[in-house]
Amino acid sequence: MACTSSLQPRLLSSFVGDSLLHPANPLRPLLGRNPGTFHASLQLSRTFCNLADLLFNRRKQDDLLNNKRKRLRPGKVSPCLHVPDHISRPPYVNSSHSPGIASGPEVHNERGIECMQASGKLAAQVLEYAGTLVKPGTKTDEIDKAVHQMIIDNGAYPSPLGYGGFPKSVCTSVNECICHGIPDSRELEDGDIINIDVTVYLNGYHGDTSATFLCGDVDEEAKNLVQVTRECLYRAISICAPGVEFNQIGKTIHDHADKFQFGVVRQFVGHGVGKVFHADPVILHFRSVGACYWVKHLQ
Repeated sequence: MACTSSLQPRLLSSFVGDSLLHPANPLRPLLGRNPGTFHASLQLSRTFCNLADLLFNRRKQDDLLNNKRKRLRPGKVSPCLHVPDHISRPPYVNSSHSPGIASGPEVHNERGIECMQASGKLAAQVLEYAGTLVKPGTKTDEIDKAVHQMIIDNGAYPSPLGYGGFPKSVCTSVNECICHGIPDSRELEDGDIINIDVTVYLNGYHGDTSATFLCGDVDEEAKNLVQVTRECLYRAISICAPGVEFNQIGKTIHDHADKFQFGVVRQFVGHGVGKVFHADPVILHFRSVGACYWVKHLQ
């Protein structure tokens, strides 16, 4: 979730062009079907940096209205961290093929479900630990190193590392960086918000989770953004049950966001997880009557 919808088209078009806002086939560029698509989306997440006007701070040029905070700028990215040889790696690591979303949903047996529970539990524990590191002065690169160490200490592989060329073990998306933020040398500042996205690969299964944390004294507008986003998540989870159409998830999110005059980011999607990092079903976070049909028939 991002911004008031009245601002979204104007500012997105200034960064990535009007064609991204209304593509002829809105799902194809999201699903990673074409070679290099996910890598492009990682670059796009960097492009989305400096979009606080979209989100909550309404930044003007280099400074906020209070002249205390500059726009988010990428820092220096340190070398990739080492993973011991005895830890099992996902198939995409060191592969020349660009990974995408798997075609067709995964159906797991009893052992698979147990493995998914184990990887999900570890991911949740790592995320909780990562959240304790969020404070002014902490570098996102330091969070990456701590997350990396905890994951390999538990015999798992940090799923983002090497996925489509991603150079780090966790995604840290600060302020106006919507997702897939690359940890670097920038220090967190008082008033920042940061989404930490943790995925682990344990016993052949991925566990994927994320949360947004407040850093220091965060203004009310940013707190409201985080709170409403969390409410959208839990409302969407609450309706999930056998027989519920996928597009009801997006409708639930969009309806709640509308109540608070927030828009919903359409350039990224939810996804299944299991043996494959990004698996079907693809879940849109916005209203779309034909979403189920599009996902089923997109090849």
